[in-house]
Amino acid sequence: VDEDADGLLYFTDASTRFDVFHYRMDALEHGTTGRLLVFDPATKTTRRLLDGISFANGVALSGDGSFVAFTETWNYRVRRYWLRGPKAGSVDTLIENLPGFPDNITFSRARGVFWVALFSPRNPALDAVAPYPFLRRITARLPEFLQPQVADEALALAVREDGSVAHLLLSDGKDAYFPITSVLEQNGQLVLGSLTQPTVALAKAPPLP
Repeated sequence: VDEDADGLLYFTDASTRFDVFHYRMDALEHGTTGRLLVFDPATKTTRRLLDGISFANGVALSGDGSFVAFTETWNYRVRRYWLRGPKAGSVDTLIENLPGFPDNITFSRARGVFWVALFSPRNPALDAVAPYPFLRRITARLPEFLQPQVADEALALAVREDGSVAHLLLSDGKDAYFPITSVLEQNGQLVLGSLTQPTVALAKAPPLP
């Protein structure tokens, strides 16, 4: 969730078919039921801005509030919905072909970048079956231990507002904190969250440019 200067709350609904405990099924189905929504606390109404998203995940407003960026996990990209200016009401891609599955996203005003948590590197097996619905259905019926697995790697990506990459952080050691599902920069540190870890983690942020 992110809040703009007027108090509007932007958020995503990842899937209308599967709950959080069955997200693997949405990945194997390669569904496009995700939505980008906005809630107005003043009127207590929710409006749909965009649908047809392949697992809509994190959401973050740009520095000037002209667009809201959101991650599209199964398509390995971050898109943006324009709120103001000549492009208002349209959607385009901020960055695509990411090296992993994007999860939550936050904006660092100190650095002028979006921090994108990548909860796992791309999986060659999952990429291979993605274009073939029949193979995806077979994979979905396999026991979970035979399905594509999350890799033991910690990944975080900093993306500038023009879509260029500022930082790519990677840790694949035995003590790596993974999977990372959220990154928040604060006072020179990165606060890392995880879907499965029992704690948060702190890491030193890269030097400011």
